[in-house]
This record gives sequence, structure tokens and C-alpha cells, in this order.
Amino acid sequence: MIDARATSFGDRARKRGLTAFLLISFGVAWGWEAVARLLLGWSLVNPLVQVPVAFAPAAAALVVRRWVTREGFADAGSRLRLRSAWRYYLLAWLGPLCVAVAVVGVAAASGRWEPSVRPMADLVPGVPVWSVPLLLCAVAPVVTVALWGEEFGWTGYLLLRICPGRPRRAALSAGLIAAVWHYPLALLGYAEFRHLALGLVGWTAWIMCQEVILAWLRERSRSIWPACLAHAGNNFVLVPLTTALLLGQGGFGHEGIQLLVVLVLGAVAAGPLVRAGRQESRE
Repeated sequence: MIDARATSFGDRARKRGLTAFLLISFGVAWGWEAVARLLLGWSLVNPLVQVPVAFAPAAAALVVRRWVTREGFADAGSRLRLRSAWRYYLLAWLGPLCVAVAVVGVAAASGRWEPSVRPMADLVPGVPVWSVPLLLCAVAPVVTVALWGEEFGWTGYLLLRICPGRPRRAALSAGLIAAVWHYPLALLGYAEFRHLALGLVGWTAWIMCQEVILAWLRERSRSIWPACLAHAGNNFVLVPLTTALLLGQGGFGHEGIQLLVVLVLGAVAAGPLVRAGRQESRE
């Protein structure tokens, strides 16, 4: 997991940069979502709503790095590093599919769900059922650039600045902030939960576990792009597959699916968290 040490500029500048980053990220995203939904009556599914929101963290990081702290972009992790980091790209690409398989496996082991491929046929109509996971995995790299808008902000800036010298705390804190940033999606009709409070708790735990894994990918690859790919896999592989196969089957609702995903992601994130804790204790 990335060691978010204090950088060459002072702590006062770091705090000033963090404050500006959070104000811009939340102000742009929450402000535009409120205007679009409450004043214009647009659905949050509308790309005209989603695009400015999705790129708000990146815009915030760009403004802070260039004009607020003037620290530049040397540690932003923007280089692809395909040759040296190909293993982590592979993990980021196939990992969400493996998590989806594990989640469905846990559901089956619970005795509440019986295997059925019928929902898969409705997920991507007109293609053979067996090819749906492969098609979704093929889509993830294509849409990876869209997730740059978040990861350039979360793992490219916030993760490095939030808790210098405390990589475990940094990953968890960045994950919590990213989760809260997503809350308007549940409050304004994009994501619906039968029990809103329970749904937000599960969503928060999901995003925090995910951020620990993305932080590990960022540290190992020295690039934000594997994190962008893994984030794309979460949105376009893990979520569609688990929702299609489990929602409404055996009594699983959105909250139940979240619990299963958190259990699996938590198990995956445990290793990086333990290693980060040991790293902190040695310093």
C-alpha cells in the first residue's frame, strides 16, 4: 500500500491543498447533482449530469497541484508503466470477475441461492449466456479512461496527502471520503435501497474496501491506471454480474448483495491492511 509520506512542500501547504481539493470535489459534484436533479428535473443517469460529477475530483487535483500548492504532477502517477506493471493491470482487469465469482459462490454456499443463468441472458440481450462475463470484461478497459476522473483525484492526490506516513489510515480515510462523496446518488434517486441507512453503510464499507485495494495497486504499479481499470471493473463487471445473478433470488436485495461483496472485498483487502499496519509500526 502506498506510503503517503509528507512531501517536499510544508504541512501548511498540504493542509491548504487538501482543503481546496475537498471543497472543489464536493462543491462541483454535489452542487451540480442538486441543480440537475432538484432544479432541472434531470435524472442522474443522464450523461450530462454524470460527466461533470465524475471528473470533479480530477479537476480539483489539477487546480490544487497547478495553482493552489504549485507542487506539480511528479507524484501523480499518470504514467502507464505497462512494461513494468503489466501484472497489476492483469490483476485489475480480471480481479473484479474473480470477486463476482466468489460472491456468487458465497451466496450459493449460504443455501439461499440456487444457480441459474437465466438472468444473464437479460443482462446483455442477443449474446450467448456464456459470453456475457467475457463481454463485460472486454468493456472494462474501454471505459477505464472515464474512471480517471475519480482516481486522479482519490488515488493520485488525496491518498498521498490525507495522512502522511500512515498508509493504512490514508487508504481508509480516502475510502471514507470517496464513499461520502457518492451519497447524493442514493439520496437523489440514482441508487435505490429499501433501507437507506443500511444501504449507505454497506456502500461505504464497499468503497472503503475497494480503496484499500486500489491503494495497493497504485503503490505496486506506481501508476493510477491499474486503479482506474479496477474501478471500471467494479462498475461494469462486478456490479452487473452480482446484481443480475443475485437480486431477487433467494431473498437477496441490494443490501444483501452489498454484504456479500463487502465480505469478499474485505478478505482481499485484509492482506494490504495488515502489511500497511506493520509498515506504520516500524516507523
